[in-house]
Amino acid sequence: MSHAITGVEPCVVADSGLCPEGWNEPEGRGVIGWQTLISAGLTPSKGLTAGIATLEPGGFLAPHRHAPDEIYFVLEGRALVTIDGMEREIAQGDCLFIPGMAEHGSRNVSGARVRVLYVFPVDRFEDVTYLFSDSKGDGVA
Repeated sequence: MSHAITGVEPCVVADSGLCPEGWNEPEGRGVIGWQTLISAGLTPSKGLTAGIATLEPGGFLAPHRHAPDEIYFVLEGRALVTIDGMEREIAQGDCLFIPGMAEHGSRNVSGARVRVLYVFPVDRFEDVTYLFSDSKGDGVA
């Protein structure tokens, strides 16, 4: 099927290396930054959303769930990811599948920056509702 039929055009988005979005909530959702790369509304795309999350040393994303499946691909560094209570260390070059509604969180376990490409099978990032396990999270993305 050509893009003329689907009404969606190819696009290229550059990784700026910056994190224009994120949370700095050590007692809540976490200390993490991200750059959304592909998301309807930002790009002429549909069906997939992708971005790069960055965890500086000591950074983390608190345990949470969301309905869509998710893929992580580690671009740089090492992180400890906990999925449904099971810890896994992931490092540069690793690809991880996280099933929808699996409780998961991640923590930078090194002295260096961690960068992870994340992908969701949704049109836009705003379609992912984060449900944090600790009552301190407010349940929003």
